Amino acid sequence: MAELITVEDPADPRLGDYTDLTDVELRRRREPAEGLFIAEGEKVIRRARDAGYAMRSMLLSAKWVDAMRDVIDASPAPVYVVDPRLAERVTGYHVHRGALASMQRRPLPEAAELVATARRVVVMESVNDHTNIGAIFRSAAALGMDAVLLSPDCADPLYRRSVKVSMGAVFSVPYARLDPWPRSLGTLREAGFTLLALTPDEKATALDEAAPHRMDRVALMLGAEGEGLSRRALAAADEWVRIPMSHGVDSLNVGAAAAVAFYAVATGRPGT
Repeated sequence: MAELITVEDPADPRLGDYTDLTDVELRRRREPAEGLFIAEGEKVIRRARDAGYAMRSMLLSAKWVDAMRDVIDASPAPVYVVDPRLAERVTGYHVHRGALASMQRRPLPEAAELVATARRVVVMESVNDHTNIGAIFRSAAALGMDAVLLSPDCADPLYRRSVKVSMGAVFSVPYARLDPWPRSLGTLREAGFTLLALTPDEKATALDEAAPHRMDRVALMLGAEGEGLSRRALAAADEWVRIPMSHGVDSLNVGAAAAVAFYAVATGRPGT
């Protein structure tokens, strides 16, 4: 059973995992190096725990102790109970969900291991916005994608904002890094995947015409917001595919486009 510890000093070193959560550059460097990530809110904390991530500690306002009692009782990790104003001084923002947990990261699997039994795979290149990462993972989980592969420069799926936007779906879909990029896309081709590059280019085949749902194994490639897939990534694809647009709209946000494309990959009904 976890120990409940009341903390009244924002400089208490035991709260170190939770300091400066709004400093994106600092946290991006620090969290992977120290092997931790932050889960925010009751649902996300529970989903991280249920996915098998070990808890390092929890930071709760007093009113959340009862709501999280079963989690507290099941974990040996310390629970720091703080005033909401102190939590804000430590983290740098108003923790309106009232509950944070520091969780232990796990080693990532190798891409070849991940795709060995997969049929529908997401490949992201240079998607470095944490909100988009979270949204794509949430759609991937909801629409039946089996795995996510990330180029080395993609944002961290376990960064607090990514986890929060995904509502914990980053714990549901296994992922790995593809390095070196894009040469390591050969891992997918060797495993029998057809690589479909999602692009607004008019020369691309419409998703419904490409019929990805009829392909045995499909890897759907997504690029960064605005820039899209690089020339090298497009050259590595087997086929370019696009979502037909109306009313003069040239493209969708990558998170929205991903959801439409995942639905097309899974069902063959691309929402036209």
